[in-house]
Amino acid sequence: MIEIGKTIVSLDVLESKFCCDLHQCKGACCIEGDSGAPLTTEEAGIIEQLFPDFMEYLSEVNLQEIAKQGFSLIDQDGDLVTPIVGKNECVFTFVDGQGITLCAIERAYFEKNTGFRKPVSCHLFPIRITEYKRFDGVNYEKLKICKAGRACGKSSDLPLWKYLKEPLIRKYGEVWYRELTLVTENLPDLPK
Repeated sequence: MIEIGKTIVSLDVLESKFCCDLHQCKGACCIEGDSGAPLTTEEAGIIEQLFPDFMEYLSEVNLQEIAKQGFSLIDQDGDLVTPIVGKNECVFTFVDGQGITLCAIERAYFEKNTGFRKPVSCHLFPIRITEYKRFDGVNYEKLKICKAGRACGKSSDLPLWKYLKEPLIRKYGEVWYRELTLVTENLPDLPK
């Protein structure tokens, strides 16, 4: 593990190769899991405020679930998360013409309807942050649903920490990411 600022970064984050392959996984991270996506209180408020900007992309079933459950909720572990529809699909998703599950919030962002891309936990996936009193644990959550992402990362020789540069900077800032880069470049046997 590597300590950078108030974070402890798992070596898996630095050593693993990864690049999402949506055509293979079909957006499984938006529909698989025990609960909705982790949210901050601020993100829950932003999603509620921006709802009119992305609701047009949602199905009637998803809109009904949002009306019933709200824009966020507390899950069985006591965490603030996005609501789910059915057994495990985030209510803020839609399926495109190629059968890929995508985020309606992010679609509104790419269409320049909002300045908020999506919850940072979604942007960082498959990195998961565990917040403790004195530090954040930055870990790679290696799931079966991301097998295609590991294969794509390996074939393109792309380290996970480089693939997720934008969301890591969003979460911890440019200075933190530069320090991560320096540390990684000076450790033997790590992907550069």
